[in-house]
Amino acid sequence: MIREGGCLCGAVRFKAEGEPLNVRICHCRLCQKAMGSPYFARAQFDQRALSVEGDTGRYVSSENIDRVFCKRCGTRLFSWRRNGTLAGVSLTTFDDRNAFAPTEHIWVSEKVAWLKLDDGLTQYQGTIPA
Repeated sequence: MIREGGCLCGAVRFKAEGEPLNVRICHCRLCQKAMGSPYFARAQFDQRALSVEGDTGRYVSSENIDRVFCKRCGTRLFSWRRNGTLAGVSLTTFDDRNAFAPTEHIWVSEKVAWLKLDDGLTQYQGTIPA
């Protein structure tokens, strides 16, 4: 299956092939700052499953992650592993914003205090345990 998506202005379009490896909501402080939101809801794909067209920019937000955005409208699209393995795709940038539903919350220890998590999903204080 191929699912498509893009940015607010339409200058960047992407295709994701197959099913995501996981679908999670990240509450870490880096994601909060990068997304300008209380969390980053994303579907994780192997980078080889994604094709991207359009003019994107990158910001190195950590040793491991680049944040990828549309240079025209600023839509935050991906968290891109710098080692070439994985990419987190923002759930609401898919044309069908309901294509994937999160199954877990990660980095709940950094969640904003006013956000109540009562959706019944598994919660991890940090990343997923090995």
